[in-house]
Formats: sequence, structure tokens, C-alpha cells
Amino acid sequence: MKLRFENWIIHEDENTLAISKPPFISSLDERSGNEPSVIRLAKAFNEDLQLCHRIDKETSGVLLLAKNPESYREIAMAFENRQVEKVYHAVVDGATNFEEHVVDLNIYASKSGKVRIDRDGKEAVTLFQSLEIFQHFTLMECMPVTGRMHQIRIHLASQNAPITADTLYGGKMPYLSHIKRKFSIGREREETPMINRFALHAYSLFMQTENIKIDIQAPYPKDFEVLLKLIRKYDI
Repeated sequence: MKLRFENWIIHEDENTLAISKPPFISSLDERSGNEPSVIRLAKAFNEDLQLCHRIDKETSGVLLLAKNPESYREIAMAFENRQVEKVYHAVVDGATNFEEHVVDLNIYASKSGKVRIDRDGKEAVTLFQSLEIFQHFTLMECMPVTGRMHQIRIHLASQNAPITADTLYGGKMPYLSHIKRKFSIGREREETPMINRFALHAYSLFMQTENIKIDIQAPYPKDFEVLLKLIRKYDI
């Protein structure tokens, strides 16, 4: 199926363009260079577009792009000065009640691409708020103050609330048979998980500078929406 960049656009003005990135699309070109990426598709759509930040390949949601060098510099400074407010939504394992819960734990990124909590690492701060609590899962709001690699994922894991299906940091694959009574599946079929990537979505982005104001939300993609629908129906 052909990827259509224009279908992802959720905001556009004279200086900026924002998309809701689907899961499994890299923000930047990967080493192999064979798979599609946001930046390559963006350049094909408009060669002047520059990606202002990135999110993990499996993460869905808001990505902001600049249409000209001046806007790119202004947005880059806003990110550097922590003037950009980003909100993520995650489904995490366990019934977890966080109310304005702050995690202030330095993290270190290894060359292998995995991060760990390390007091000698870089400063990392995230604010968490439980939105919906179920028997075995929680819908969590995550507001990163800093922007470190895998920050939300490792911070949640450090609080015994790993993101669902995030097996790299202790999350478990979610199966309907674990929450639905009288669940059955044909003998010849193998049960598939309710979502096949870690359940993290970049939900919104807000920033206001001298020349740029952005206040956008990205709707949940289908897989995240289906996961929540099943949890809301059966994990009560």
C-alpha cells in the first residue's frame, strides 16, 4: 500500500506543518536506507520541509515540521529552551494511580540503543497522570520536561508501570484471553496480541513564540484505539 504523506497532515500554516505519524514509520532514514521515512516522504511532498524533532519508529502521533529556515531556527530554540509542551498517552501494565507524579531520574543511552537509569547520565524529568485505571492496565498521560531517548519508556518502567507491549523495558504483550472471560480460539489458530507495538502515542504539542503558535492534537491510530476499546469493554 502506497504511503500518502498528505493524508497524515493535521495542521498547516505559512510557517509550519504537522502530521500524525503512523506507527512503524521512522522519523529519519534508517541505516539500510531501504524503508520509507517521514523525512524522505516529507521532502517528496515539499522539499523545503525540515523535521523539527523525532519520535520512536513504533510511536505514533504528532510530528512538527518547518517550512522555512527561519521557522526551523525559531522552533529549534523553543525546543532547546523547553518552551514546547508535549503530551503523550500510553497504555501501561498494571492498575497504577499517579496524580501529578514526577519522575526525576537521570538516564544513560548505551551504544546498543537501550537506555538505563544512571545517576551519572543526562537529566531526565517526566510528569505522569493516570487518566483511566482498569484491572490490569492504565491509560497514562505523560509529559516529558526533557527530551531524552526512550525517556517515557524507561521512566515508566522504573515505576513498575512499563508500557504495554514494550518488551525491551519489561512490558508484556497484551492478549484478550487474559482479560475476557470464556475466551476461545480455534485450535488451528494462534492468538495474536491486542496490539503488536508498544502502546505509546504522541497526543499533543503546544508552543508559542514570537512568530509561531502551535496547539494541535493527533487522534489515536486504529491499533491504539482498538486496544483501548477492548480494555474498556473487558478489563473492568
